[in-house]
Amino acid sequence: MEIYLDNSATTSVSKAAAEDVLFMMRECYGNPSSLHKKGLEAQLKLTAAQKQIASALGARADEIFFTSGGTEANNTVMFGVPKTYRRLGNRIITTAFEHSSVYESALELQRQGYDVVFIKPDKNGCINPDDIVNAVDDNTVLVSAMLINNEIGTVLPIAKIAAAVKRKNPKTLVHTDAVQAFGKIPVNAEKLKVDFITVTAHKIHGPKGIGALYVRKGVRITPLLYGGEQQKKIRPGTEACELIVGFGTACSEIMRDMKKNETHVQLLRSELLKLCEGCDDIVVNSNPETTSPYIVNISVPAVRSETMLHFLESKGIYVSSGSACSKGKKSHVLEAMGLKPELIDSALRISFCGHNCLEDVKALTDAVKEGVKTLVHTR
Repeated sequence: MEIYLDNSATTSVSKAAAEDVLFMMRECYGNPSSLHKKGLEAQLKLTAAQKQIASALGARADEIFFTSGGTEANNTVMFGVPKTYRRLGNRIITTAFEHSSVYESALELQRQGYDVVFIKPDKNGCINPDDIVNAVDDNTVLVSAMLINNEIGTVLPIAKIAAAVKRKNPKTLVHTDAVQAFGKIPVNAEKLKVDFITVTAHKIHGPKGIGALYVRKGVRITPLLYGGEQQKKIRPGTEACELIVGFGTACSEIMRDMKKNETHVQLLRSELLKLCEGCDDIVVNSNPETTSPYIVNISVPAVRSETMLHFLESKGIYVSSGSACSKGKKSHVLEAMGLKPELIDSALRISFCGHNCLEDVKALTDAVKEGVKTLVHTR
């Protein structure tokens, strides 16, 4: 038995996406910059995938730039915007519970002398939009706030935040990391009215190693990399056509099933919360009123995260202790919320996809209860 409940870390690659990746690697392997037939074939496939992803984002195809993943896309914005628009000011505003690729970039910018403001969530993991807007001044060059938090699932009202920021300072650029939102809720560039959006393939049953950055037409950005004419020099280098095509395929599939998956996952979360309510050993850290149903963060205070994680693994059940990028380090997200150390040290993140079922939820909660009994009560 294998029950995979770590879909916020990565997802299994869909059969169709995997087949298209293999086809590109074996049959349509030309360099898309080459002027011969094999290059043109690859370029046409790349362009088609770019249109698929742009359509899903409500964007133009020429506003989509491919990267190696969400981390590179986020770094491109965090370092490229302040460099490009230095004359606008040196204040950068973000939240204290961003993904590490934004959070640690902001810390580095702070070390470099930028005025970085970290907006903290409350104890329920919510960010007050007014706190972000109130921090904006005439010197603010960039606001970066994620659409859905990757550890507790909080959904931020990015459209509302972006509109208010632009009213206060029209010159401020706004970025949202939509990695955990894309394919789960509508992510529409036109409706969000932001300047940059980060998405990635491996959270939506596409291959690892490929992400995309939406850059609103007319907005400039200094690249991280140099060398080559590809992608208008914003992200030069030979494009990974096979991964891009797999991304496009996964994107089309997830958009087709998005509403059905959301309804199904809401049912899974409801069942999980109901079963957790009946167990005194489990504390739920994710507020169901303000979070995505795809992510539920719980704590089992009597057992450290790593210990419980490996106990569940022995039962064929896979969850995480937080963001996969942290590699087991204490969660800065839960610390920013002000949770007690015993809750932080025992936190588990359960993250669903459309493939999970009610039996998975029941098996998980039964295994957690057994883990508490085995690891604590029998000592």
